[in-house]
Order: sequence, then structure tokens, then C-alpha cells
Amino acid sequence: MAVLNPLCAAMDVRQLRYFVTIVDYGSLSKAAEQLYVAQPSLSQQIARLEEDAGVPLLIRSSRGVKPTAAGQAMYRHARLVLRQMEQMKQEVRAGASAEAGTVTVAFPTTMVSILAIPVFERVRAHYPGIRLQIIESMSGYIGELLANGRLDLAILFRDSNTSGVTALPIFDEDLYVLGEPVGGVSPTALTCPLAQLSGIPMVVPSVVNGLRILLERIFMLENIDLNIIADIDSLPTLLAIARTGAACTILPASAVAQRSAGDTLKMRRILAPEIKRPVSLCWSNTLPVSSAALAVRQVIIELISEVSTREVWTGITLRDS
Repeated sequence: MAVLNPLCAAMDVRQLRYFVTIVDYGSLSKAAEQLYVAQPSLSQQIARLEEDAGVPLLIRSSRGVKPTAAGQAMYRHARLVLRQMEQMKQEVRAGASAEAGTVTVAFPTTMVSILAIPVFERVRAHYPGIRLQIIESMSGYIGELLANGRLDLAILFRDSNTSGVTALPIFDEDLYVLGEPVGGVSPTALTCPLAQLSGIPMVVPSVVNGLRILLERIFMLENIDLNIIADIDSLPTLLAIARTGAACTILPASAVAQRSAGDTLKMRRILAPEIKRPVSLCWSNTLPVSSAALAVRQVIIELISEVSTREVWTGITLRDS
């Protein structure tokens, strides 16, 4: 286990927990309610924490509370300390040789229906001492959580390491156009040339999402008009709009893996050029990795290999690694 930051180690763990909760909720009153602490008492504890740190940690305004630059650094270190403390307690209770403790995993919304339940079931069957926390969200938000030390593992759309994050490439996934109308494409076609999507009304995730960035880059490189009529950060809403025929969307096949047999939503793989995106299992390389996190990491890798051979997950190509 990594050595605790000396400044944080000298502070009251309770103060660190209070501080993290305030930043998470962005409000002293909401944090006090969550912690079952009177707000004046909470304010006193934070004032002592700021005194120990020697710098202001929070900016208070009528719109809530936000961390200063020093507060953001404190937040990252405090989360690390609290995670280590919790990990230590759980491992001591379970025994040093057992995989035990809380492991927080985040899956993109498009993949959660395929991976979340199998991961839960296998971890529960083989590692009963591990308590899973599963988060479902858009990739942009998952990246923020991982950078802030709030996740042990995450599936992200990248194939190389970034500052503070290790990425293990697992597979590449094809992208499909979903919905009607697609000009000039036969209703029975299973593929669609990218050029046929020029000017077609599209609903896609907002600009912070990796898929949106990829689409904008590919359409620009191919000199094709990407006609975005709405930014939608909700997978069910993207699919619902595509079903109405008012607009199309572009997603991987996993987004509709669990649809019913009667679902008539058209899905065509994009060609000329194909649009693929890399998928990696990621973790922070600045935080300690517990034996429990290692076990869950291996479970996810094994399950992806297994479900890729089934018809429920089409359009992916496993990496050799």
C-alpha cells in the first residue's frame, strides 16, 4: 500500500471525509444532510482543515461551493487517503491473502447491458469478499471520474496510456448508423457508405463525448456534411429518436444488443471508410492497485473474450493481447 501524503496523514480523517463530501455535493447544506452533521459544525471542521493546509480550499458563493486550485489537489489526495483507509480495513477483516474490498468499475452506457450483469455474477461467485460498485455513464464523465481517483477500473475508448492512466487495449468496435431515412440506401441493406450520410439529420452525444469527437473528425477528413440537429447525452433517447425516423444516430452494435425481437430499428454498418474505435480497460497508475481490483480486472478481460464469440455482441474485433 502506498505511503499516505504527509499533509493528509497529519489531518483528521473525518475532516477529509467531510471535505470530499462537500466537493461531491457542491453544497455545505447538502453535505451536512448527507453526513448527518450540523452545518455550523461542518463549517468549523473545514475551517480547521484550511488552517492546517495554510490556503483556502473552497470558494463559497450563492450558487454553491467549489474547490480552489489547492482544494482540487486536496480533493485528489483526500480521496486516495480515504480509499486506502477503507481498503486497509477490508483486507484486515478478510485476511491478507483474500481478495476483498470495494472495487468501483465504470462501463459506458452502450456496453453496460452486455457486461454489467455477467461481471457482477462472476465476481459474486468467485470472489464473495469483493463488493462491486458499478457505474454507468457516458465516456466523457467516466474519464473525469477516473482522473479524480474515484474509479478502480473503467472501460474507455482509447488505445494508449495518458497522464496518470494505464490503458490495456481489448478490442475495436465497428460503428453503425441507426434509423431512417438514409438517402439512397436500400431498406434491406446491411451496410451504408459514409457518403450517403451527408446532410442526413443526426442526433449524437455532446461535444465532451469521445464518440462525438471521433465522428466530427472522420466526417471532416472525408469532406462529408455532418448535420447534427440535437446533442443528446442519453442512450435511450438517441435510440427513441432514431426509431421515430426524425433523425439517425451513429452507435456501436452493443447499444442495441438487448433489444426485443420485434424492434424494427434499422442498423447498418458504415463503410467507405469503416469507422472503428478502440476500447481499453483502464486504471489509474497513481493509485495503489488492490488484489481485489486485479481480480475484477481479470474477470472483465475473460468475459469480454467469452461474450465476443456470441451473437449478442457483434461488430467487435479482439486485440491479439
